[in-house]
Formats: sequence, C-alpha cells, structure tokens
Amino acid sequence: MKLSILLLTFLLSINVVAQDSGTYESKPVTTLSGFVDAFYMYDFNQPGTNYRQGFFYNHNRHNEFNVNLALMKVNVEHAKYRANFAFHAGTYGNDNYSEEPGLLKNIFEANVGISLNERNNLWLDAGVFASHIGFESAISTDNWTLTRSFIAESSPYFLSGAKLTYNPNDKWELVALMCNGWQRIQRLEGNSLPSYGTQVNYSPNERITLNWSTFIGTDEPDSTRRMRYFNDFFGQFQLSEKFSLIAGIDYGVQQRAKSSDSYDAWFTPIIIGQLTINKSWKTAVRAEYFQDNAEIIIPTETGNEFNITGLSWNWDYWPTSNVACRLEARWLNSKDRIFATNDDSFSNNNFTIGSSIAIQFSEMLK
Repeated sequence: MKLSILLLTFLLSINVVAQDSGTYESKPVTTLSGFVDAFYMYDFNQPGTNYRQGFFYNHNRHNEFNVNLALMKVNVEHAKYRANFAFHAGTYGNDNYSEEPGLLKNIFEANVGISLNERNNLWLDAGVFASHIGFESAISTDNWTLTRSFIAESSPYFLSGAKLTYNPNDKWELVALMCNGWQRIQRLEGNSLPSYGTQVNYSPNERITLNWSTFIGTDEPDSTRRMRYFNDFFGQFQLSEKFSLIAGIDYGVQQRAKSSDSYDAWFTPIIIGQLTINKSWKTAVRAEYFQDNAEIIIPTETGNEFNITGLSWNWDYWPTSNVACRLEARWLNSKDRIFATNDDSFSNNNFTIGSSIAIQFSEMLK
C-alpha cells in the first residue's frame, strides 16, 4: 500500500512539472477573513454547572455569555495552487479539540493544494481541512439552525491528511482522502493504520444537491483495533422560491472486538425545513433522532442504550448579508435520564433557548 502511494505521488509530481510553468508566474489572490459568534444559552433544567452536555461541542454553556467561535483566516487562491490558514478560539475549540496537544488546539484549518492537470479540475490538498462529512460546519452562519444537529456533533468536523478532489463538470465532485483518524490532527498514539474516506456530490441543477460520504478506519490503538465503517447521506432541495428542505441519515458500524465478525451500529436521521420570509428574515424547523445502543459515539456513563429525539425552531434576522441575529428553542427527549437538573438529579427531557449574534468579514489583500 505504501509503495502504491509513493508511486502515485511520483507520477502526479511528474504531471505537475510537465504543465506550463508560465501559469505559475501570475500573482495569486490573497484574502483575509474573520468570523465571531457570541452567544447566550439558557437551560431550563438549570444544571449545577455552566457546562451543559458532554456530547455537544457548540453553544454548550448554560446561563452564560460567551464566544462559541472567533476565527481569523488567510486564503491564497491561484489557478495552480491554493492555501488556507485559520486560527480560532472560543468554547467550540475548547470542547472539540480537547484531545489535541498544545497549539494544535487552535488550528482551525491549515492546508495547501496544487492543481494536477491543465484543466485545473483535479487537485491534491494536504494538511488540516474541514471534514467531507455532513452539511453543517463549525461556522454557525453556514447552517440553517443555530445549534448543530446530532448528525454533525457525532461525526468529524475536521480531518488531517491528504485528499484528491476531481470535478469532471459542474454537476459532479468526487473526493478520495487518507487521514490520521476520526477527527484527529495528531494521530492517536499506538495506532499505525491510516483512515480513508470518499465523497460523491451531485448537483443536477441549482435546486438539488445529493451527497454520499464515507469513512473507513479506526479510532483505537493497534492493540485493541476495532474497525469503523461509516456512511453519510443527505439531500438538499430548493422546493420553491422561499422554502428549502434538507433530509439526511448517518449510519455507522464498528467491530465489537478486534478481528471480530460482530458489529454494533448507530444511526441518525434528520429533516430540516427553512422558510425565507424576505431578505432579512428566515425561520427553520428541525426534527432529528439519534440511536447509539452500544454507546460507541456517545457514552452516557449509565450503561444503558443512548436514544434521543430532538425538535427545534429557529428565528433568524439578517440586517445585512454578513450579520446574523438568531434565536432558537430546542427540546430533547432521551430514553435514559441523562440531563442534569438543579437538584442533582437527572431528567429525560431538556429544553433550552439560545441566542447568538454573529458577524463575518472579508478583505482582499493587495
């Protein structure tokens, strides 16, 4: 396998060198951009601490004003090469990068890419980049809802590795990648096996997007290695001028023990509808379910199966295209009593109201 990868890299390098070197002399476009998302959440269970749920990584504080994500990014774009570097801070980074050492916790994105053919529709990128899985990102204004869905919180936001991206035309995008593991910048110590992934994205027109993403690998050291196989499917549909719909499902399996023929599974269906009232006002409704009977992704420390249903409603005001003021009500119901309350007990139900003001900016550098 390693020999094949080295051979492929060598052949691709020859192809790059063979291209017209004159195209590299043109000046790239450099852009500086930023994003800040300040929020306040209130949990009606009134947990004893300001930290809410261990399985949420965004807007996960109770009765506290805080910053979910503050981001600065430099982007370099050229016909033949590209690069991104983004540095971040906030509660999202504290929670979701907790296993990364030192300054790696603050790397949101750091990658370089190079075109591999004359048409510039085949690219090789390497470094830390956004995950190819799902339709939601860590940047809240990219999403239809303020808080992230279980389908996003239970799958990787970022990966570290290398990927090939091929766009044969405007309708198709094909991606193959090799990475350090399930949402890891630094590879888990004791794990010598790279992980792999694929993505097929099809947009027959401006109103429809269909996506299938996969992950194959492990999140354990070699001594206990349990293989994980994961699929993400979703479709995004513009049903009318003002109404849009996203429907998706994640399904994954993992070996019960090393070299076992038995597997445990988890799955997450979701549907979100968004109504655009006018250029300033939008509203969205979300229904979702998460079932992880073996607690592979979300351990509850109760020893019981993790099954949870969620409903949420969003009301968004966009005074301009780069500023969003958002309000969300979210109700969760769990099969098990996992939600902490103010009297040191636990409940099956959880109701929260959250708010956020987020701003984006971008400036082209000379």
